[in-house]
Amino acid sequence: MKLLFLLANFSRIGLFAIGGGLATVPFLFEMADRYDWLTREKVGNMLAVAQSLPGAIGVNLAAYTGFTYAGIAGSYIAALGLTIPSIVIIIIVARTLQAFKESAIVKAVFSGFRPAAAGLLSAAGFGAIALSLYHPAAELWHQIIRWKESCLFLVLFVLIYKFKKHPIIYIIAAGIAGIVLGL
Repeated sequence: MKLLFLLANFSRIGLFAIGGGLATVPFLFEMADRYDWLTREKVGNMLAVAQSLPGAIGVNLAAYTGFTYAGIAGSYIAALGLTIPSIVIIIIVARTLQAFKESAIVKAVFSGFRPAAAGLLSAAGFGAIALSLYHPAAELWHQIIRWKESCLFLVLFVLIYKFKKHPIIYIIAAGIAGIVLGL
């Protein structure tokens, strides 16, 4: 039953997460709000791990979530559920697009996908920032902002903007800083 649950949910996510792997994050936040086996903090941690691993972020997130819920079989089923709708849609679109590639309706539909993808990616980005820097369950007002994480975010943001080095350098630096700061 758990595997069927994962297949159905990740097939739905794969069908509607237009814009790539990060577009799955709002759907995972929705799952975290709905089910107690997944929390927003776990989603944030999974996002950090998925972004540092090779491969597609969405598939990594699906596999990690599936593993959390139903072990190794769950990771395979969640990743499969996420990718099946894309494969089916790509096959259908590739076969029909040739016949209608100059159609105004097809062009309008693809133009409509752009803002949807931008919205989903923006929601994922803002959600990840809020999850990393804001602590809503804090008992004292000065603990609402995660100060160490905020300082690390600002330092890395300035370094990335100023020096424009390879992203792996910043990922390694952030991992080391997280260990040193105990984050």
